[in-house]
Amino acid sequence: MSLGPLLILIILIAVVSLITPAFLKPGNLGNILAQTAVIALVAMGQQLVILTRGVDLSVGSNLALATVIGGLVYQQVDASIAVIMAMLLAGAAVGAVNGVVFVYGRLPHPFIITLATLSICRGLALALAPGHTTMRGMPEAITAIGGGTTFGVPNSFLVVGIFGLLFLILTKAMVCGRWIYAVGGSPNAARSMGIPVKGVLLSTYIISGFCAGAGAVLLAGRTGAASPIYGNLLELDTIAAVIIGGASFLGGRGHLGHALIGAVLIGVIRNALNLLGVDVFFQMIAIGLVIVIAVEADVLRNHLEARARVLQSARVQ
Repeated sequence: MSLGPLLILIILIAVVSLITPAFLKPGNLGNILAQTAVIALVAMGQQLVILTRGVDLSVGSNLALATVIGGLVYQQVDASIAVIMAMLLAGAAVGAVNGVVFVYGRLPHPFIITLATLSICRGLALALAPGHTTMRGMPEAITAIGGGTTFGVPNSFLVVGIFGLLFLILTKAMVCGRWIYAVGGSPNAARSMGIPVKGVLLSTYIISGFCAGAGAVLLAGRTGAASPIYGNLLELDTIAAVIIGGASFLGGRGHLGHALIGAVLIGVIRNALNLLGVDVFFQMIAIGLVIVIAVEADVLRNHLEARARVLQSARVQ
């Protein structure tokens, strides 16, 4: 894993703590972790999709739809397990639709289907929500997961840590995790090696959708409600987290830590600007500029690596 993004995060925290001493207060640090938990969790699923040269634009709307379905289930059954399972299955189902249509529909790029489901899921969420608005109330276990703390650490970020450990095992210790990198590096080469490319692609979109459903559990628990307007622009935040963290749109390159560091970077930047009293519109501009810089850094890195390979090849000859 490249230490560049982590070094940037450490420097940013040091600078912000000097400018605004309130930044390092335990309460504020807890707020940052709680606010970035949903982005971090959903970004881990987005990371797998981007590793395969794809993108999932539906995660925000998927999350909103999952909360609404969870809220409807809660109106019928006051059972935390039932509500959680409803959200997780709803998210995974949308991911499965994305994967099946992209892989077996032979679409040129997942941008098309995930853009479609972005609109479809948001429309379904608004249509299913009573009064097309927020539904108040969630089971106590879910509010504890999304809004509670353990030894001062938000439970939501502990959930992110659990998912992070599972993803680390998947990508580093399991064959199917290595297949994801192989497919992202070169789909044709992966196919020639006997790797089930279609199955790998499908699985990444299902996992991405599942993560959106898990993010729905955290957000519904934190707010104690379900809403069809949740997750607005979450797809952009998760893509930004992955790219800012150092992953590449060219696929086959990236580390789980990229998504987590990118998410925390976004959280720190927003929190620092809030503490400094910067207008929200300028905060949006600042995040946009960081994304541009991160993408340009990725382009420059790929160019330099290509040049290095050419020079090395010339030396060998």
